[in-house]
Amino acid sequence: MTTELAVYANDIREGKFQRSLSLLTAATSVVSGLEVAYEHYRGSYSRRVMYTPVILSGLLACAAFAAFFSRRAARTVLRFVSAATLLDAFVGFYFHIRGIHRKPGGWRFPMTNMIMGPPIFAPLLFGTSAYLGLIASYLQREEAGQNDNGKDGDTWLARLLPSSASRELLSSEQDIREGKFQRQVAIAAGISALLSGFEAYYSHYKNNFRYKVQWSPIIIAPMLAAAAFASVGSRRAATTILPAASALASADAAVGFYYHARGVLRRPGGRKHLVYNIIYGPPIFAPLLFGAAGFLGFMASLLRRRRA
Repeated sequence: MTTELAVYANDIREGKFQRSLSLLTAATSVVSGLEVAYEHYRGSYSRRVMYTPVILSGLLACAAFAAFFSRRAARTVLRFVSAATLLDAFVGFYFHIRGIHRKPGGWRFPMTNMIMGPPIFAPLLFGTSAYLGLIASYLQREEAGQNDNGKDGDTWLARLLPSSASRELLSSEQDIREGKFQRQVAIAAGISALLSGFEAYYSHYKNNFRYKVQWSPIIIAPMLAAAAFASVGSRRAATTILPAASALASADAAVGFYYHARGVLRRPGGRKHLVYNIIYGPPIFAPLLFGAAGFLGFMASLLRRRRA
């Protein structure tokens, strides 16, 4: 087991984990898609645009699953669907901001309307699976040989850009294929942690922090963010503090999932009205999205720095 973990860690450092990350993308897409589906169901799908993340999450899961079996699917379908889903996440962020603005008092009562209105950062967290899919589309396969240098990059896009931007794009693609993008993933982990912490804060604020354990993600999230941002400038922080903070966040996500599932089952009707209780009870998959920030931190700790 120790040998297998060492081999897998080395594959991550070399950028050879496309199939594994594709499977993880599929799983996170299903989870985030279900979360969005019942949150928008509460809003009665009052706007047609509310269907787009539900549809795209399904497409992304299928594309990521196909990428597990096919390198071509990873480089084409997964890349395209991931980019479209990431764009949709920013569109959703705009609509959630507008939704808060349209509530009585608008941004003059920011805290009240953010708590009672649409979850402002949820669309950006939904984009986490799309980010993972986009990264996966540039990686090497686990079975790749030493001569697999990924020459099938986005040369068509590079031709449309100015020469300096073209060189930077091709260089960034090569860095990802070689596992040299630690700083980028560390930044993503830090941002994801902060957004997850804020979402947890106003979600738990709604029931006045009934349980002390509800404070845990709010305390751990900034710790993970601090470790992730410190890793951008320090290799030592990336290999020591960041994995410890990521492990803590992942463990807390598992605990949170347990409490949310218990909260769903304790609602009137329990398992007899399971779907209803999942829709109107505590967001059962929300803690797992916080765990995604922990995974990003783990991944960053194993990657290499970009060449100078």
